[in-house]
Amino acid sequence: MMETVNREAYGAAADKLAEFSASADVQKISSVADETLAVAELLRREPRLRRALADPARSAEDRSQLISSILSGKVGDETLTLLSALVGGRWSGPGALLDGVERLGVDALLSAADQAGELAEVEDELFRFGQVVSGDPRLAAALADSTAPLASRQELVRDLVDGKVKPATFSLAQLALAGFGGRGFDSSLSRLVELAAAKRNRSVAHVTTAVALTGEEEDRLAGRLAELYGREVSLKIDIDPRIIGGMRVQVGSDLYDGTVARRLAEARTALAK
Repeated sequence: MMETVNREAYGAAADKLAEFSASADVQKISSVADETLAVAELLRREPRLRRALADPARSAEDRSQLISSILSGKVGDETLTLLSALVGGRWSGPGALLDGVERLGVDALLSAADQAGELAEVEDELFRFGQVVSGDPRLAAALADSTAPLASRQELVRDLVDGKVKPATFSLAQLALAGFGGRGFDSSLSRLVELAAAKRNRSVAHVTTAVALTGEEEDRLAGRLAELYGREVSLKIDIDPRIIGGMRVQVGSDLYDGTVARRLAEARTALAK
């Protein structure tokens, strides 16, 4: 969650992005997203620039002029307007500003996917990619290894998914490798899935079952969770025979564990006392 000061700083740019996305076509929104994420990469490499753009001793106008002087002629006018609004806000620190620029790029990517009618697919593709990675320990270790060059890990992801998923999915998977919001790879992917679902006004429910659910069972579970949380819920289902039976459901920080494995563990603990 963003701190209040960062949330307020982000809000002005987010409002401008929403206004722009409402009337722009997919190509223009995608271009803004790509340029914004490229600026985020620049800020990740240049800590002095991050500090200057987040410096509370500088006026908002001064910070906006600084970003304009650096990016003018290198990004489109729409991107420059959004980033000027972003750095003109008051941030808690340089790292928070970087997170804000990354988040703006992600929101633009998701807006483009929404405009193209591909948002649900992007959400699902991100989740399935995470499942593929977690199901291959060697691949998971290689992608999560922050000591390995980012370029080599990005090339590995390119070999795995390029041309097989939507362009927005590919860009978001690459961002997860860089550590979206300072997170690890797995956490980055999970957060991006949540943001894609939120863009569709949905919560994400991570469901673990021993066997696959039928379509009727999925619909019934989604309906019950929607009643509980007051909004539609996107189910992300993982099959894990190790839980033996029952089901584990996690929505945000809420965990509902009705698995046989948990009940057996509790029984063993009780017998050991």
